[in-house]
Amino acid sequence: MIDFSRVCLFTLMALGVTSGCSRLEKVGQAPEISPISNSDEHFAMMRVPLPQNTAPESAADDASLWESGRNSLLGNQRAEQIGDIVTVVVEIDERAEISNSTSRARAGTETLGIPSFLGLPQRINDSLPEGASLDSAVSTNSASASSGDGSVRRKEKFSVRVAATVVDVLQNGVLTIQGSQEVRVNFELRELLVSGYVRPADINRKNEVSYDRIAAARISYGGRGQITDVQQPRYGQQVADILLPF
Repeated sequence: MIDFSRVCLFTLMALGVTSGCSRLEKVGQAPEISPISNSDEHFAMMRVPLPQNTAPESAADDASLWESGRNSLLGNQRAEQIGDIVTVVVEIDERAEISNSTSRARAGTETLGIPSFLGLPQRINDSLPEGASLDSAVSTNSASASSGDGSVRRKEKFSVRVAATVVDVLQNGVLTIQGSQEVRVNFELRELLVSGYVRPADINRKNEVSYDRIAAARISYGGRGQITDVQQPRYGQQVADILLPF
């Protein structure tokens, strides 16, 4: 007969050895930075924009000291087409504090007695056991109380700037942006990802847009490397936390 316990043990050992070997290959090596080629930003920048219809220059334009084109000194430098770059400013400083307290108490007392009723209680009391009387026939007393307290306190602060690329322009003119940034310091790699939808009107003249003006914003900040690896629990511990019922 097949011993399923041994099969499970060998399977876990095989998984541990496999994952351990993949990790051993990276010992002494810094985490690799993702290549920028073959990414959405790369293809967006390589795409040739549609030609713009330009009106013939007039005599007034020839005599002007300033050009009205996009590449001029006073021209519009904001992102508006595929391949353009816009700076996303992420400055999160949020606090949330919730405190709830509930208290409830209830008490009740009921007493029923028949001290006199046509002389019948006195006659009945003589036939009752010693100590029993209809003077206090029924007496009830009840009380209940409950209380609860709850509080939530949260604080987040995050400030960063990242350049994002316009990867698509929707039919209504809304820009789809996507950006990534990777910084490696020694053996630790920090990566920042941002994506979402931006209206051209929300981009200021510095070609910057705040994160709170990005619809469906997806912002991810994390890292990988030796420090992150030490902070993560081992695979066996993660499996045990899931499987153990206590």
